[in-house]
Amino acid sequence: MFLLDDHEVVRRGLADLLQSSGDIEVVGESGSAQEAARRIPALRPDVAILDARLPDGNGIDVCRDVRAVDSSIKGLILTSYEDDEALFAAIMAGAAGYVLKQIRGTDLVDAVRRVAAGQSLLDPAITTRVLERIRSGVEQPRELKSLTEQERRILEYVAEGLTNREIAGKMFLAEKTVKNYVSSVLAKLGLERRTQAAVLATRLLGQRH
Repeated sequence: MFLLDDHEVVRRGLADLLQSSGDIEVVGESGSAQEAARRIPALRPDVAILDARLPDGNGIDVCRDVRAVDSSIKGLILTSYEDDEALFAAIMAGAAGYVLKQIRGTDLVDAVRRVAAGQSLLDPAITTRVLERIRSGVEQPRELKSLTEQERRILEYVAEGLTNREIAGKMFLAEKTVKNYVSSVLAKLGLERRTQAAVLATRLLGQRH
């Protein structure tokens, strides 16, 4: 078990709680997303509890990066907020579970055991909804078919007038990553400026409703 949370008091509390269960060992902890992404694959814990929001990144990106290196490591996202976008991002990152920080201690211990045993804590109905969102891309207007699901969602946010930083916050991505996505969207659509993309997106996405 590895713990990622930027609050030392929270990490200590979680470590004490989990280790007192008798069958869970904490092999490492960190308050930094970048450090955790580097250390977790080396330590190879069965489960990593990952705080969704951190000063230098987020647990969802860490989950994606770690599982790209070693898919046997299960990610359990711990968050203070119930948010559809975060849940969507967690599922896309391959997380095995998504729990709120308000969870009772005994329930968290149970969640860790279940995830370690290979179970998913994600509600099947929610997972189905996410998969439908991905599949619905087939019905997109012709101009949007060249875009990935992630690029389409970024284009929608651009149409709403959000900045790269605001999009990064909503999608749990680094601001630089969003900038790269926006550049890719503009290139695929043959546009030069994000204002042009916003106008096009408003017209195309408006056709779907």
